[in-house]
Amino acid sequence: MPDITRRDFLKLIKGTGIALGAGAIAAPVVAYFYPTTLEIYPAEPALVCGQDELPVGESRTIPFGRYPAIVINTPSGLKAYSAACTHFACTVKWNNETGKIDCPCHEGYFNIEDGSVISGPPPKPLLLLETEIVDGKIYVKVSES
Repeated sequence: MPDITRRDFLKLIKGTGIALGAGAIAAPVVAYFYPTTLEIYPAEPALVCGQDELPVGESRTIPFGRYPAIVINTPSGLKAYSAACTHFACTVKWNNETGKIDCPCHEGYFNIEDGSVISGPPPKPLLLLETEIVDGKIYVKVSES
């Protein structure tokens, strides 16, 4: 085994530090351009909760692919929308007092009946999702139309 000088040892340490630093910077950049597979919307219906767990006037927000979904039990039945605001993808919330879906980021308001924009900066209505009840459980899925 050859003798290693102090200078060579320090060069080795310096090179190792540079390589580790470059790797620490490069790894997030590469991960950004090659994200893990995450469908925008799931192919299968997603379970929301049991039918008796969502009383009239209440809502439930669930993970639903890349963006969450919001399911609201209204007096006229279940309504489900993508919970991503069409302005900057902030998560919208159900406001039972006003009867509107609110976006807390920029004061956008959506109609509960069809997801249309009532006021604020959102350019488009919320994406309408389908709900179905199977064996007393509420499921949400992307509309087929």
